[in-house]
Amino acid sequence: MPFIDSKVSVKLTQDKKEILKKELGQIITNIPGKSEEWLMIGFEDQYSLYFRGKKLEYGAYIEVKIFGKTSKEALSKVTEEICKLYESELNIPADSIYVKYEEVDNWGWNGSNF
Repeated sequence: MPFIDSKVSVKLTQDKKEILKKELGQIITNIPGKSEEWLMIGFEDQYSLYFRGKKLEYGAYIEVKIFGKTSKEALSKVTEEICKLYESELNIPADSIYVKYEEVDNWGWNGSNF
């Protein structure tokens, strides 16, 4: 039950969303037991982000929520891959990207909870 929510300062074309969606589907597999099959993704583009007191022309805030727990090593790999992806596809430098993780014990879907 992963969910990846991206808030980026740049405009996203539908083509870029498709590329990011596909690549995030691969990146999530770095977390044991997670796959694109259950992955939900959200995008907010042209989002105002400020860092170190300055407006970011190129910046991203990304939240990754997962059902259950995982290792810090797996999350480190996901962070590395997300930063590479957003840098290569959106020109957002890794030092302007925050990635937040949340491990969730209770998750509902289809009228009931897991």
